[in-house]
Amino acid sequence: MDQRPFGKNIVFSSVEELTEIFGSFDENIRVLEAEAGVHIDARDTSIEITGDEENVQVAVSVIEKLQEMIEHKERIDKSRIRYAVVLAREGNADMISEIMSNVVLVTHTGKQIKCKTLGQQKYINSMKKNTITFTIGPAGTGKTYLAMAMAVLALKNKEVSRVILTRPAVEAGESLGFLPGDLRTKVDPYLRPLYDALYEMMGVDKYLQLSERGVIEVAPMAYMRGRSLNEAFIVLDEAQNTTMEQMKMFLTRLGQGSKMVVTGDVTQIDLPRGKTSGLIDAVDILKEVQDIGIIRLTSRDVVRHELVQRIINAYEKRSKKKG
Repeated sequence: MDQRPFGKNIVFSSVEELTEIFGSFDENIRVLEAEAGVHIDARDTSIEITGDEENVQVAVSVIEKLQEMIEHKERIDKSRIRYAVVLAREGNADMISEIMSNVVLVTHTGKQIKCKTLGQQKYINSMKKNTITFTIGPAGTGKTYLAMAMAVLALKNKEVSRVILTRPAVEAGESLGFLPGDLRTKVDPYLRPLYDALYEMMGVDKYLQLSERGVIEVAPMAYMRGRSLNEAFIVLDEAQNTTMEQMKMFLTRLGQGSKMVVTGDVTQIDLPRGKTSGLIDAVDILKEVQDIGIIRLTSRDVVRHELVQRIINAYEKRSKKKG
């Protein structure tokens, strides 16, 4: 019986293309070998992939997508290779191209904001389709960043007349009462990540100009009470730290021509012991309501440093052991 490994050759257009795919010190191709379970040898402008036939076909499809990434001037890194292997094994290799080609927003510096995972793509689609989208997921999955990109896009396209970004000011180990200044000054540290994202997307000057005109509002959740929010794109961040009463108050602020996006990480709840998270409660109550989308991102959708994904997986593993 023939036990020779299955082999496949791929020819590249240039040494430069092959070098870019291999990465510094061949780190990209070493990751692909480990994740796909194959062996890869380079010869001039071609490579030979050997191993189990199914694994080889997975590696071939991933390399074809990496070539497309180079054509789109997309950055290739180890985390994206790992994710590409996962998609290829699931028969979703073609989704890599679809994800890459979907530009959500072009920032004021010309940077293209794109989805990087299938989960993020579903998140964007939900925000386009539904009036309210709930997104639950761990740190680093782009929950807040993509929501704000969609908000800025809606404002640019004149789909809304203003953008409202809010967070609950929950005491995470510090007492607001002991911080100096008025309420706005006290909660500004909680809102800083929202400011930073806006500065990147539209520039400081543009943000300040729109903020002064009231077109963009970054405010603590306490400022939402009693208002009716019409023709606005409203983002509630860190929603796991809302109470059930706060969440109900917030959701009922929705006015005509508006969209809402509610994001949170249910593994990082800072509410006092015995308080139920308004995010968990709302998702349970509203899961069957029409025009409300619920997206759950996982460690697979983490787009920060690859170590973040490993950290999240380690914590999830311990949580499962504890039941």
